[in-house]
Amino acid sequence: MLKQLTHVQVWVHDQDEALKFYTEKLGMELREDVTVPELGNFRWLSVGVPGQEDVAITLMDIPGPPVFDEETRQKIQDLLSRGASGGLFFSADNAQATYEELKSRGVDFTQEPTEQPYGIDAGFRDPSGNHFRFMQQS
Repeated sequence: MLKQLTHVQVWVHDQDEALKFYTEKLGMELREDVTVPELGNFRWLSVGVPGQEDVAITLMDIPGPPVFDEETRQKIQDLLSRGASGGLFFSADNAQATYEELKSRGVDFTQEPTEQPYGIDAGFRDPSGNHFRFMQQS
């Protein structure tokens, strides 16, 4: 039986740019950065929220052949650029303070903190176009 969720994946256009964004702007920590020459220099890159050791976010480059043909790869890149990929949700103790801190670091917000029936939430995106949210529960 399944035991535990350990990694979630987001597609990124540039792993180095993504690593810088997730660590420097969002304050995450590097978990794994391994390049495998035998697999065409495949790079396994993951980050995580400090203090939450059991879940990591894998920042995955969109592969070409043989994993995806070039047409499929291009379609994924297009959807990603339009913000139609991704969907991680984070929690925050203070949504307004988190918004102000991340905004000061240059994070691109799609929605300022807004009062909802379930709490206060805000939306932002990474440089690849992935849309994410964080929420302060009521």
